[in-house]
Amino acid sequence: MSLNPLQQYYLQQMGINVYLQRMEKPDNTDDVVAEPSSTFDSVAWETLRREVATCGKCELYKGRTQTVFGVGNPQADWLIIGEAPGAEEDRQGEPFVGRAGKLLNAMLLAIGLQREEVFIANILKCRPPNNRDPRPEEVASCKNYLRIQIEIVQPRIILAVGRVAAQNLLETDTPIGRMRGQRYQYADTGIPVVVTYHPAYLLRSPGEKRKAWQDLQTALKIYRESE
Repeated sequence: MSLNPLQQYYLQQMGINVYLQRMEKPDNTDDVVAEPSSTFDSVAWETLRREVATCGKCELYKGRTQTVFGVGNPQADWLIIGEAPGAEEDRQGEPFVGRAGKLLNAMLLAIGLQREEVFIANILKCRPPNNRDPRPEEVASCKNYLRIQIEIVQPRIILAVGRVAAQNLLETDTPIGRMRGQRYQYADTGIPVVVTYHPAYLLRSPGEKRKAWQDLQTALKIYRESE
């Protein structure tokens, strides 16, 4: 199946050789639709949002500009989970902005998804200073917030973006390179999880973008099998 011009453009933005990928593209990629959940609890969602906004469970609250609850469609089929807010995310109150955000948008568009059609969140809701890795006690403080988000959104698939997100979400210390290409499950929910590299890492290591495209294809295949 041929890629349409927009998808070719977004693959080029990812640094993927379009000619080589044409035979690997799953059928009907441009038909991915995130359908609203009929059981979405808007009251619980807004209650959680307010609780996160005033959270002081760990020391990170002292240095934040604001919490970063998440962005997108809270009734989405696709849930994208990253690591933690960076400096710009802390300022804007939105995950995955800047160059990494643009690359994530291109990754999603390459499989037929608009940023607004998915929900994007992080393991942490507050920015760690100097962009360091989240500490175990910080992850523990935020863990329940993410769990409730997942319960309310009820996604059909979770894409864990980056080592920190994947290891904490799946409670493992397995290197991300060994986690790729497999189907996991979030807790005991039955929700499938696919692991891929963080866009910030891909910007530093563009040679790995082809692997990220393979991960997206894996996620799309699993998603379609659940229809």
